[in-house]
Amino acid sequence: MGGFLFGYDSSVINGAVEAIRDRYDVGSAVLAQVIAIALIGCAIGAATAGRIADRIGRIRCMQIAAVLFTISAVGSALPFALWDLAMWRVIGGFAIGMASVIGPAYIAEVSPPAYRGRLGSFQQAAIVVGIAISQLVNWGLLNAAGGDQRGKLMGLEAWQVMLGVMVVPAVLYGLLSLAIPESPRFLISVGRRERAREILAEVEGKDVDLDARVHEIETAMKREHKSTFKDLLGGGFFFKPIVWIGIGLSVFQQFVGINVAFYYSSTLWQSVGVDPSQSFFYSFTTSIINIVGTVIAMIFVDRVGRKPLALVGSVGMVIGLALEAWAFSHPLVDGKLPAAQGWVALIAAHVFVLFFALSWGVVVWVFLGEMFPNRIRAAALGVAASAQWIANWAITASFPSLADWNLSGTYVIYTVFAALSIPFVLKFVKETKGKALEEMG
Repeated sequence: MGGFLFGYDSSVINGAVEAIRDRYDVGSAVLAQVIAIALIGCAIGAATAGRIADRIGRIRCMQIAAVLFTISAVGSALPFALWDLAMWRVIGGFAIGMASVIGPAYIAEVSPPAYRGRLGSFQQAAIVVGIAISQLVNWGLLNAAGGDQRGKLMGLEAWQVMLGVMVVPAVLYGLLSLAIPESPRFLISVGRRERAREILAEVEGKDVDLDARVHEIETAMKREHKSTFKDLLGGGFFFKPIVWIGIGLSVFQQFVGINVAFYYSSTLWQSVGVDPSQSFFYSFTTSIINIVGTVIAMIFVDRVGRKPLALVGSVGMVIGLALEAWAFSHPLVDGKLPAAQGWVALIAAHVFVLFFALSWGVVVWVFLGEMFPNRIRAAALGVAASAQWIANWAITASFPSLADWNLSGTYVIYTVFAALSIPFVLKFVKETKGKALEEMG
């Protein structure tokens, strides 16, 4: 549910962009800041979630995130003005950041070792399902409102209902958190060994030597080196080279413009003459393609390796983005793209999302979890994840203004970054498939 809310809250704004522009009569630059400001909350939430979880526990951290998701949904659905809509989005972003950290951490800590990888992959699967369901709900609500984002539904405008519907999964997340056990690792860290034994017996089976497992966790925790920012320094250019490679992977993942497809796709299609209902439907089909690509990545990431998958994805993204740039370069006829260019743009957009999802969408997170030496892993992963949120913000905040300037030119920029990712992977990124974490030097 944490991953589902991560995806849902991130992309639900797609259905409200044009309505917000119209209701508050704002230009592209201001609109972009309202859309992108949630990412500032994401960065803060991700940076602080680990410490909060270590102090009060994983379950309490989830419950705080559920409350913040609920508050954000209600506030976003009933804003007084643009400034408080932005504030509610920051609160929702904070919850997304917390969910992005606490979900994978909790899964890793309660999963039996034999199932950890498969169970961990559910987080990414839940995110893409959340994105798809948000687009499906938005499309359904738009049709219920007669195809008008500002049409009336339940006494509110349609876009307000779209943002408010998130209350349902947010409350469900909070309720479900009451039904799952605390992490044994956290319980041991606060001296509750007996409760930790009970939960280990519950999740790993009573045949396991519980005393040995408790001792193993205690020993591992004592050995852990708490990596700090200072450990990352050195190597000539401020950070160690491996840290820069992690930052590079994070930045390339965002600079190909993937989140334009999830934050602005309905706006994008409407700008080239597609009617709102169709544009919302295309946003949903793009999300389905995203799910398909993610499943493909989950199947092949351990079979063919991370690096080949990244390279295949980069080539596919270059082709998709270049075709979109070509299609959008044609002048509109009666407010629409010519039929041939319209179909090329639509198919190319789906090709781009497919190749991203089957490669960089999953592979970057796998790389970041594996590529760093043990002694700096936690701190390096934090810096790389922060770079990803910042790059995400830069793309999200700049797209409306860039699109107003030149939509085709904007896609040329994304194409260039996709092309540059190929030599970057070939030269700097090492394969981590089949290597123990202790081998990362």
